[in-house]
Amino acid sequence: MATVPVYCICRLPYDVTQFMIECDACKDWFHGSCVGVDEDEAPDIDIYHCPNCEKTDGKSTSKSVCLASLLQSCTCCPVPAVLHMQSCTCCPDIVVKLNGSQLTMDYLEEVGFNEPILVLKKDGLGMSMPAPTFYINDVENHVGPDVGVDVIDVTKQTDSKMKLKDFVDYYYSTNRKKVLNIINLEFSDKRMDSIVESPQIVRRLSWVENYWPDDALLGKPKVTKYCLIGVKDSYTDFHIECGGASVWYHVLKGEKIFFLIKPTSANLSLYERWRSSANHTEMFFADQVDKCYKCTLKQGQTLFIPSGWINAVLTPVDTLAFSGHFVHNLSVEMQMRAYEVEKRLKVNCLTPFPNFETACWYVGRHLLERFKGLHKSNKQPAAYLVHGAKIINGAFRAWTKKQALLEHEDELPENMKPTQCTYGCISSTTFKLSASLLDIMGKSKEISQDLRKKIIDLRKSGSSLGAISKRLKALRSSVQTIVRSSKYKHHGTTQPSYLSGRRHVLSPRD
Repeated sequence: MATVPVYCICRLPYDVTQFMIECDACKDWFHGSCVGVDEDEAPDIDIYHCPNCEKTDGKSTSKSVCLASLLQSCTCCPVPAVLHMQSCTCCPDIVVKLNGSQLTMDYLEEVGFNEPILVLKKDGLGMSMPAPTFYINDVENHVGPDVGVDVIDVTKQTDSKMKLKDFVDYYYSTNRKKVLNIINLEFSDKRMDSIVESPQIVRRLSWVENYWPDDALLGKPKVTKYCLIGVKDSYTDFHIECGGASVWYHVLKGEKIFFLIKPTSANLSLYERWRSSANHTEMFFADQVDKCYKCTLKQGQTLFIPSGWINAVLTPVDTLAFSGHFVHNLSVEMQMRAYEVEKRLKVNCLTPFPNFETACWYVGRHLLERFKGLHKSNKQPAAYLVHGAKIINGAFRAWTKKQALLEHEDELPENMKPTQCTYGCISSTTFKLSASLLDIMGKSKEISQDLRKKIIDLRKSGSSLGAISKRLKALRSSVQTIVRSSKYKHHGTTQPSYLSGRRHVLSPRD
């Protein structure tokens, strides 16, 4: 009878269910559990020596290298050398510095929110943060040791699940074998929620905070409060926030370095091409654009990054920070562009913005009511609201096309879903918004009462979509003539931009 081979220091036969590693010196095989090697650590080992061979041949060596070495020697890697090169322009060229009390709704409505904003002290921001003595073990106590967290292995740029208590043990260990990073510990439903409050301007702007009904069947997206725990040399590669969300960061302890790229049409196209490449982690995206800005966020400082900005984040020292994502009325067009890029790329994001389309429907309903109120008061909506409404209305039309409805109907709010989810019924919802936008954006005294009555009749008639389309064709030319002659101005033009493109708000559906 043949002898069954035995292996390892335990001298047991081969077991297919157990991970094993070969010693490069004696060529024997060892169970990982017997020699203290985890299976996910094996790819990082360059030369392995078993406990016996270590005595004569030296210790095992690892493939992984520290960030400092990478910065000196590598040009293409998940943490590339060029991060600290002078090719990235320092932030004074692009980042706006404000005091907390200056960052108000009036300021943003006048200036816009198109460039990053850095606030050196949190005073005046209306935000709450823990005391400076609050640290990682306190996070564990306030969130729960058994909570599962997504952890990024920085060297591999891959993620895995881990219990928070295990990550805390790793964080405080003196022999860290890996560089691990937590970027998506959302805690708005945890005890820590009571000691962290987002900046007041974020709460004022946020669609989720202001327009998402408390009694909605779909719960509010959990994107408002994140805890970020990064050890020295942590790095998050270039990305756009999901849903085109804007984001705020506050460093409680430590430091973060942001690499920021403006979301021009050219840069977004380059980003989409880079991100869709199978080997994008081997290419430093900033090399492909004209300019990348570097902004260092130090302890006690707060950074606001606008919608669509392509950014990477380096953590040069152990750092505890807080952040949150928000979508809002000031950046509707960029949010929609970023969302479309996200959909095309089919990105699996660790910080997703769930039910983004649902949020848009709630905002559309809010704008409808808001415009009605302004109309009754004989007031005009702000230009950015008009522009945002145009973009949202265009999205509604695209999402409710017959061929697209099946893909998008799950994100329709429950109180907007027809009993039988038909194309015509949903179209009436978008038509109401379209008609109301025209009704309100054209000054009431300059649109005849007869035409206004016809529009109202169309809204109430319940006519088939085809019949409505025919009647709208007859109305379009007279509507355009009236609006063109209006004194209403949008972005410096006499003719509102919502009528200047190929598709008009009141164009009949295809």
